[in-house]
Formats: sequence, C-alpha cells, structure tokens
Amino acid sequence: MILVGIDVGTTKVCTVIGELSSDGHLDVIGEGTVPSQGLKRGVVTNLERTSEAIRQSLFQAERVAGVKAEQVFVGVAGSHIKSVTSHGLAAIRRGHSITQADIDRAIEQAKAYPFEGDVDLIHALPLEFRVDGQEGIRDPIGMAGVRLEVDVHLVAAGRGPIINLRKAVEDAEVSVGGVILQSYASGLAVLSPEEMSMTVMLIDVGGGTTDVAVFKGGRLAHSAVIPLGGDHITSDISQLLRIPFEEAERVKKKYGAALPELADPELVLEINQEGGPPQVVQATELAKIIRPRLREILHFARSNVDEALGPMEITVGKVVLTGGSALVRGLEELARKQFNLPVRLGRPIGISGLTDVVASPTHATAVGLVRYASLHAQPASAKPSVLRLGRKSQSANNATGSHKEDEGPGLWERIKGVFKNFF
Repeated sequence: MILVGIDVGTTKVCTVIGELSSDGHLDVIGEGTVPSQGLKRGVVTNLERTSEAIRQSLFQAERVAGVKAEQVFVGVAGSHIKSVTSHGLAAIRRGHSITQADIDRAIEQAKAYPFEGDVDLIHALPLEFRVDGQEGIRDPIGMAGVRLEVDVHLVAAGRGPIINLRKAVEDAEVSVGGVILQSYASGLAVLSPEEMSMTVMLIDVGGGTTDVAVFKGGRLAHSAVIPLGGDHITSDISQLLRIPFEEAERVKKKYGAALPELADPELVLEINQEGGPPQVVQATELAKIIRPRLREILHFARSNVDEALGPMEITVGKVVLTGGSALVRGLEELARKQFNLPVRLGRPIGISGLTDVVASPTHATAVGLVRYASLHAQPASAKPSVLRLGRKSQSANNATGSHKEDEGPGLWERIKGVFKNFF
C-alpha cells in the first residue's frame, strides 16, 4: 500500500511517499522538498505559486519512488486554527451495555461546540470516558452504566484557508485524502512509545508559525498555534545587521546559536551586504540577536500550556522540539533552562527505507502525515489512491477527510503496533 504526505509550509513544501507492508512495516520510498512560494504563516496567499511548488515537490518524490500519486494527506497550520476540549454525554438504556453507537452519540454531542467564525472541524479526538461518574476509562465498550461522558479534543480550521489549501493541492492534479493538524502529525512521527505513554509537550518550530501539542497517554490533549517562527529570527538578523533576508537566512543556518556561550568567541563572520563591502560580525553577537526571539517563542509556548493545563512542571513530563527551525544550535539547552524539564530534539523514528534523507526535524510533519495515513488505511480492496508507474496497484484509502477512526478506542493500540519492529 502506497501512502503520500505533503507538508505545505511557509518556507518549504515537502512530500514523503511511504509503502505500508501487510504486517504494518512502513518504508519511506520517495521524498521531494522545494522552496515554498505563495504562503504566509501557513496560509495560502498566492494559489498559483503554491500549487506550482506542490507540483514540483510531488514530481521529485514520485521520480525517486517510481510511483505517481493520486491521493495525498496534507498538513495544516496557521493562526486560523482553533482548538478546545469539549464535553459530550449520552444516556444508556438501563440493563444495556455500552456500544460503539453510544460512544458515537457522546462524541457527536461534544462536536457541537459553538466555535466562533466560519470554521470546519478537522479532528475530534476522545481523551477519556466516564461511566456513571467513574473517571479514567479508555474504552467503555461492554461496560454497564446509565450515563456515558467523554472529553473530546476538537480542532477546527478556518473554512477559507482550508478551501484554498485543498484547491492548491488539487490544482497539482492530486486529490486530498485528509487534512491533518501539523503538530498532531509531527507527534506521530517523532514520539517514541515510551513518550506517548506519558505526558509530552511537542514544540514544532516552523518557518512562519510554531505549533504546540501536548500528548497525554498517546492522545492529543491540547494544541495551539503561535504566530512566530524561524522567519522572524531571520527578519531580526536582517534588520539589525541591515542585510538582505536571504543572506540573513544563510548566516542563521550556518553560524547561528541560541546561546552566546555556545558560539565560538574567536569566530568572526564576513557577511555580504547589498551594494557595499562585507560586514564583520562576531558569532557571539549573532547569537545575541537570535536568543531573544527564541526565548519569546518558548515563553509563548509555555504560557499557552500553563493557561490550558496548569503549570508545566506539574502537567508535563518532557519536551520534544522539532521542525526546521529547531535545528538552531543550542535550542535544546535554552529550552531546558526555560522549562526546567528534560528536552530532546525530535526526528522521525520507527521507519525504514530512505531514513538518511528524512531523519531530520525538517521532515517530521511529512513523515507524520504518512504515519497518520497508515493508521487510517483501508483494506487493499479499497479504491487505489496511487498507481505504480506502468501498472495499477491496490493502495491507500479513498478517504473523504472524515476522522471516524480517531473517535473510537483503539488508535493508541495501532500506534504502538507501528513500532513493534523497531523497539
């Protein structure tokens, strides 16, 4: 079964093609990354340029994999994303056991949350159930009771941005099998089974935004989008050193550090200036420009979780950093100091194939989208979503964007099963 994920980001468009074997083994067989055009802070601002970048990324991945994609799973981010934990309730007839239909009724009630604005619900993820007041129930099917309650994490996205994203993808001559929250996908790619069993805060530092997600017991318990990312660091460097944005990005990637003490005090940089002689800057001074913005991003991430779940030191056991901008040297140490918690850099795990190509935080979302697709894949008899070049292959599902499988028990068992050959 062939599965395709596309991370349509502010700075890059990344396509990953995976092949899922009958025993659940996931091989990455294709990858294509191109500079993103036509997006700002995760939102499409130029449909034609965005679609062309998607088309180029797809072509690169298809050429490596030797397949032609027809259906893809797409990540979504941006300040239009809204999330909340809602409560649902269903009455159970006396003398009857709880069934999947009862669970569906409780979840449907929770999904009726009155979001402000014109939005579409993209995820409805149950956290825990209560039966007649008894808390902490993961799977209530078959239990006796008269009152079933559920807490559901709802994620909604602005209807306009979602329509534009779908159109940009479809204009690249593929259909959209599902639209997935980027931080949710990234968590599926980089968190280990041990981390999934505890409470972990994921911080995905992208180019235009930073996505925050808290996973508790293998389930997405909280999510948020912070409108700051790596491009803001680059902009700070560009403005303070009075150099072009492109040169500031090059300098950040090659010499940047999150802490001045980690920069080489003997290193002096010659930075190209437009229409003038090179500018001489010490590496430690560059770090002093980078550090405040990273501190601000981490501060907003912490404040968001503190407000939603309570003090991080009590509610969170570990922090995992991922995303392309998480590669700034020293960010892990800066986060440890700011959070007073264990921190590590998250790279895609539990996969094989082109691991040397995708084993980077920059590929977390794209790999996670393929992982998500593998957890929701239909049997081989379903309509194929991808064709092998030269011959048809029974493949991925003909999903409509529905997240029915998210809404019942068993997703965590499938997630653990993905890793059985790796841990």
